[in-house]
Amino acid sequence: MQFAEAAFDIVGIGNAIVDVLAPVPAGFPEQQGMVPASMSLIDARRAAEIVGLVQPIARTGGGSAANTCVVAASLGARVAYLGKVAEDEAGRVFRQDIEAAGIAFPSAPLSDEMRGDRDTALCVILVTPDGQRTMNTYLGACTAFAEADVLAEAIEGARVTYLEGYLFDPPEAQRAFRRAAEIAHDAGRHVALTLSDPFCVGRHRTAFLELVAGGVDILFANEHEILSLYETEDFEAAARHASRDVALAVLTRSEHGSVVVQGDERVRVAAVPTRVVDTTGAGDAYAAGFLTALTQGRSLAECGRVGSVAAAEIISHYGARPEADLRRLAGL
Repeated sequence: MQFAEAAFDIVGIGNAIVDVLAPVPAGFPEQQGMVPASMSLIDARRAAEIVGLVQPIARTGGGSAANTCVVAASLGARVAYLGKVAEDEAGRVFRQDIEAAGIAFPSAPLSDEMRGDRDTALCVILVTPDGQRTMNTYLGACTAFAEADVLAEAIEGARVTYLEGYLFDPPEAQRAFRRAAEIAHDAGRHVALTLSDPFCVGRHRTAFLELVAGGVDILFANEHEILSLYETEDFEAAARHASRDVALAVLTRSEHGSVVVQGDERVRVAAVPTRVVDTTGAGDAYAAGFLTALTQGRSLAECGRVGSVAAAEIISHYGARPEADLRRLAGL
């Protein structure tokens, strides 16, 4: 892919969330009626209830696309982010967190008139001893993200607009995604989408397929998500479907590495060995590494390698933000 000069390498659009991270014993998610290693939408009451049952070890700015933006910035990319927070303490924490990472955050907070009972979003992330994370998300202010929040100046000034599948639930957000893709393509830019979660894909499969085929250049998905999108149990068949819909499909397979699909070309990338502590943000970090290298004009194999390095660092500790010097680890 060719990338023209731009003010930003990446602009992310997603759910602006404050993450509450808590280790829990094996079996705890099932005891609470949760599907392990998935994301479920909850209300404010249930969020408070779950927080009361666990012992949080961290509260940080989060959200899938925001995590990707922070990792990309740590790798040297120039990054902006669009997302909706309320004018509350959590919203101020989120803004300070993302701006401290060197990321432009031009989104206006949710006005008092529009806010109602919606607070800044919260995600309670439960991490079991095997490193798997089960996420319970109260979307709050995120549900107000609409076409008016798609800032044309930011998108036109970015080499890649990166869309977070988790934001796709509200109809207004779906319209916002289509508008963002339209603005990006009219400006000669590229659009990337991460599918985020197989259950999210299942809820909106038809709309996702239409967006992927008509507005996406680069698709990120793990194995479960891509199989869900194309309703198959055959990974190779899903990869073939993706190659017909998008210019570039980047498909991750946990410890089995990743496969980058461009037309008939397949680039297989090995995972970087590491001790798995918490898989929260692994896919977000991989996408950050891949896109950072891609916008620098590196080969697909090198993009995958940088993505794997970033993902390995993230899963070696609790939380979705890097603790090591990723730029040095990746050799960028």
